[in-house]
Amino acid sequence: MNVTVIGTGYVGLVAGACLADAGNRVFCLDLDAAKVAQLNAGGIPIFEPGLEPIVQRNRAAGRLVFSTDVAASVAHGELQLIAVGTPPGEDGSADLQHVLAAARAIGRHMDGDRVIATKSTVPVGTADRVRAALAEELAGRGVAHEFSVVSNPEFLKEGAAVEDFMRPDRVVIGSDDEHATALLRELYAPFQRNHERVLPMSVRSAELTKYAANAMLATRISFMNELANLAERLGADIEQVRRGIGSDPRIGFDFLYAGAGFGGSCFPKDVAALQRTAMEAGHPLQLLGAVAAVNDAQKHVLGAKIRARFGERLSGRRFALWGLAFKANTDDMREAASLTLIADLLAAGAAVRAYDPVAGAAARRRYAGAAHVRVVDSALEALQGCDALAIVTEWREFRSPDFAAIKSRLAAPVIFDGRNLYDPAMLKAQGFEYFPIGRGP
Repeated sequence: MNVTVIGTGYVGLVAGACLADAGNRVFCLDLDAAKVAQLNAGGIPIFEPGLEPIVQRNRAAGRLVFSTDVAASVAHGELQLIAVGTPPGEDGSADLQHVLAAARAIGRHMDGDRVIATKSTVPVGTADRVRAALAEELAGRGVAHEFSVVSNPEFLKEGAAVEDFMRPDRVVIGSDDEHATALLRELYAPFQRNHERVLPMSVRSAELTKYAANAMLATRISFMNELANLAERLGADIEQVRRGIGSDPRIGFDFLYAGAGFGGSCFPKDVAALQRTAMEAGHPLQLLGAVAAVNDAQKHVLGAKIRARFGERLSGRRFALWGLAFKANTDDMREAASLTLIADLLAAGAAVRAYDPVAGAAARRRYAGAAHVRVVDSALEALQGCDALAIVTEWREFRSPDFAAIKSRLAAPVIFDGRNLYDPAMLKAQGFEYFPIGRGP
């Protein structure tokens, strides 16, 4: 099948590469000429495990093309997948300017029937706006081509996006057009060989499903963080509580880890956008307001623990940070808990030495002008001259470190663990002061 993917961010690039790997002829459009040049030179603008070899082999096979040519992209695919960004506006709503611009570009150039699918995370009712933009462009040209607009939201996790696309747990298709539904079923057939994963539904239901999924996961995280903070005050251990409730099959273990708060490009933005949609519909979601407020507060918990141990004023102190990305297996620092912790430490007068195995380059750019933040090249190097260690991201290399080496490099054997990676009894036996999240006194 000839497929056009508009946008080469996390969603568009992963979708385009994986669809090409299944044998489709994929045209990836992006208006960022520098990004397209990088992709055509064999580079990858994002870190996503397993993605680079898929892109390279499908470019070499001629099944995957990157270009800034809008007219060529519209001419290429009967199926046009819109996968552009929807950044949050000042009021929390999703900014649809790029989605609607993509729709208008299709309308200006389409020379035959098309199916347009939104993969971007968009508010309920966006398909109607896309349909209106296309119709307006076609009317302005005085032509009458048939088109369908469907919702085909993505459910990809950063750090596991390739695996999620290749082996989806569900494929949501919001459509009121049989031909469009059949086309998308054909597109996803190679990815659901062992059993049917397609969930057909109305367009508006599909648009709401994406937001509902992310809001539910964010709610679980904030709920566990609230319980963790209570567990500390009650002398309970949130890890034991997690195992106790996760064993219930009605609850399960996924997204039940207490920590330093959620971040990234999806959960904070989507919670805010869904809340904005609810307010515009006259039915604000009180629960989501609490989810966001709890998360904002949780990002300050590590800083508060550090000040409780070392004093409110931290002038002359230096702290090591392990982990800068919002989660492991990505270089994405958007809304990361590390950013809040660094800001809290700097505001108290401290300096920071930080390490992340993947996000280091992004962090150096972000803190290029910050005199008291230094991003280093190894976990042990980050410890040099520091008063304590704070762990913010659950990278695998942090899970079983050389504790003797840590102890020898820190001014005091103190660890603040925002991801509950270690056994408190074990660290106490080794002479550490250990401050996890929600694990009793």
